[in-house]
Amino acid sequence: MLRIFIIIGGVLLLFFILYGPIPSLLTRLFKIFSIHRVSSKGQKRIALTFDDGPHPVYTNLLLDLLQSHSIKATFFVLGSAAEKYPTIIKRIHEDGHLIGIHNYKHKCNWFLSPKQLKNQIEKTASIIKKITNDDPLYYRPPWGLASLPLLFQKKLKIILWSVMANDWSSKKGSEGIYSLLLNQTKPGAIILLHDNGDTFGADEDAPIHTIKALEGFIEHCLQNQYQFVRIDH
Repeated sequence: MLRIFIIIGGVLLLFFILYGPIPSLLTRLFKIFSIHRVSSKGQKRIALTFDDGPHPVYTNLLLDLLQSHSIKATFFVLGSAAEKYPTIIKRIHEDGHLIGIHNYKHKCNWFLSPKQLKNQIEKTASIIKKITNDDPLYYRPPWGLASLPLLFQKKLKIILWSVMANDWSSKKGSEGIYSLLLNQTKPGAIILLHDNGDTFGADEDAPIHTIKALEGFIEHCLQNQYQFVRIDH
């Protein structure tokens, strides 16, 4: 009997590894089935991307900052938040930014069945489509953790990143975020940032530090002839 339990446990563990960790290694470490950089084409192009929003306060502050510099960015939104704040989604769209999917709820794909993942994506896509009249074509999995069903779907492009600012935490403050961005950003970089601190593991006030750090970072990049682009550009 013990041997049977060990065999069953081993089979379940193998299935879990194949379903979640292996696809995540392929997309993040080996950069297969996913996009980590934008084409620089001999120019100093970088892409700002924001996860977990929209937030009723921070997203609008961020949009004000981007608008003041005529910068276009990419927002990977949660369907539940988009449903709650449709006017912000509409503003993101009307300001010329790209909107992608970040699931309906901020849940790890490793623990979602194929049907549950499909529902998360399709529900969010429907909400975005209803508000903007555009079909979202880009997807970023929460925590960057892919699962097997994502590797076999063809509609959405999986977007990860080349620079992570660790800005979900308030510990480093705006100066720490600014320093990290300066040290890691190179032409072609896709930069991961957050405009909502309400998700699990994040500090609620973290986005205000991100916005403050971006003020200086944007000025620095513009002075050094960097171009900010959407990931689809």
